[in-house]
Amino acid sequence: MSIFDLLAQILNVKTIFRFILLALLPAALFYIVSILTLKGAGFNLVEILRDPAQQSEKSSFLGFLSNIGVWIWVSSAAICFFAAATVRDTKSNSKRKELLLLVGTFSLLLAVDDLFLIHDRYINEYLCYAVYAFLALALMARHYRTIAEIDGFAFLAAGSLLASSIMTDLIQDHITLRYSYSQVFEEGFKFMGAAAWLYFSFRIAADSKRAVTEKSR
Repeated sequence: MSIFDLLAQILNVKTIFRFILLALLPAALFYIVSILTLKGAGFNLVEILRDPAQQSEKSSFLGFLSNIGVWIWVSSAAICFFAAATVRDTKSNSKRKELLLLVGTFSLLLAVDDLFLIHDRYINEYLCYAVYAFLALALMARHYRTIAEIDGFAFLAAGSLLASSIMTDLIQDHITLRYSYSQVFEEGFKFMGAAAWLYFSFRIAADSKRAVTEKSR
């Protein structure tokens, strides 16, 4: 292949148009709408654009474990959504695809909550916890066979660790342990629960990929 053929392949009009439509345009719209919305809410450009650690002149490692926890939730969502996109829309695959989409959506919901402190500042934490418990139980009730076949222990371990984090949060005002120490347990359970959830997400994604590969042979 000559250099001109290579350039023609790279600068293909259809490829460029698809890139602009699916990558640049959504990013630009999100960027502009975010700036306009937050300016309308009273934030200035520096507050919108710069990292909180820069603005407060604090260490970049401020909230390190909390930030890594958000990464874990987002990673779980990304793995599930990508795997769901590669699963063919057939009757035999419908359950697996639905499970991937539900787990991915739940992961993204937890990521948004963790990042913006939704249950701490904007919505009653008891209501949030009740909704999360309902979603987890509904997910298990609908897909318990598939979950058990793939890795039921990982699902139960993730749920138990996250439930332990919630319980610690609910009782920390009624125990004699200092707040900073109770936070170690609460956040520790949540961090390990998020890691277990990421592992479970990987397991269902890998199982779906394996199922697709076997059927294509």
